[in-house]
Amino acid sequence: MTTNSDEKYMQTALRLARRGIGSVEPNPAVGCIIVKSGQVIGRGWHKKFGGPHAEINALNDCKNLGVSPKGGTMYVTLEPCCHIGKTSPCTDAIIEANLAKVVVATLDPSEHACGKGIEQLRNAGIEVQLGLCEEQAKLLNAPFIKFAATGRCWVILKWAQSIDGMLAWTESGGNQRWISGEKSRKDVHKLRRRTQAILVGVGTVLADDPLLTVRPGKNKKALRVVLDSNLRIPLDCKLLATAKKSPVLIVTSQEAISANPSLAKRIAAKGAELLAAPAVQGRCDLDFLIDELSKRGTTQLLVEGGPTVITSFLKQGLADEICVYIAPKILGPQGSANITKSMAELSEAVGLHYADIKRFGDDIRITGLLEKAAGELLTFRG
Repeated sequence: MTTNSDEKYMQTALRLARRGIGSVEPNPAVGCIIVKSGQVIGRGWHKKFGGPHAEINALNDCKNLGVSPKGGTMYVTLEPCCHIGKTSPCTDAIIEANLAKVVVATLDPSEHACGKGIEQLRNAGIEVQLGLCEEQAKLLNAPFIKFAATGRCWVILKWAQSIDGMLAWTESGGNQRWISGEKSRKDVHKLRRRTQAILVGVGTVLADDPLLTVRPGKNKKALRVVLDSNLRIPLDCKLLATAKKSPVLIVTSQEAISANPSLAKRIAAKGAELLAAPAVQGRCDLDFLIDELSKRGTTQLLVEGGPTVITSFLKQGLADEICVYIAPKILGPQGSANITKSMAELSEAVGLHYADIKRFGDDIRITGLLEKAAGELLTFRG
């Protein structure tokens, strides 16, 4: 039977888990607390990729406080692992600590888990309760759950726009300016830290010459992906200039490579990888690309392209999450790349589920999940 106290403790574990977002990927963000005699005696969360898991950190917290966890109850946001990976199995440590009960928010859908950790705990005589705050726990780790359950990466569409739907702002002198404010741009880098690949179209490279790096990087180097069917990427762009330091993947066509073999060699010599992808109506097959990136271990793909690229992902039903920053500006004739015109090509309306609205200075950020992504996530039971 679940009590108000149980839910309160799990909410605390969920708050702890969120502290790891941006540092633990591609692993899940997990939080854990240990309670004994109505008192919290241990707290922990997964702090960085390759580091101790939340359960181990919570048990170590008990030790540091000089309190025995024996007979206590553990609240953890994801099923404890029972396999040897970068760390030892958490289930072994839980059993050794003689905990009486473990409350788990949701299953880990990974092949090496998916109920095996819970089974091991129950076989050791530990009571296990599953499903407390399950929906929140799944939403917290939606990209990890999708990748573990389906083998395909989570796709985030991100853009910044003015009130009148413009993605670019060019002054009369020809100088381009940021549409969003500094606080929004800092938040984008937090979003980038979650991902393993960042994608734009070659039009964005030609217009903005972006680096697409994470700042500050914290040793994270996301794969930078450019859709470039006709090999129009400039040899002197920032992406190619830094390709030997941070990976770049140019997604093009075999026809373009065959037509421009010397250019392809020069691009490769700069350190970029060329991927010949099949074409659909003259453009890269995005479904093929997602499969390819997923095979390379990309669990989260951030799409930062222009209106055509963003709309293409929506048309093909390949997006899972949307993140849009709206600046309080009406650009009129100084605006370009109107996303509303591109999205008018969609055959039906697109609704967001679990929408969240947050202010960053004068800007508004709206995030949410696409219907298909939300439905598949919440129906998963392992």
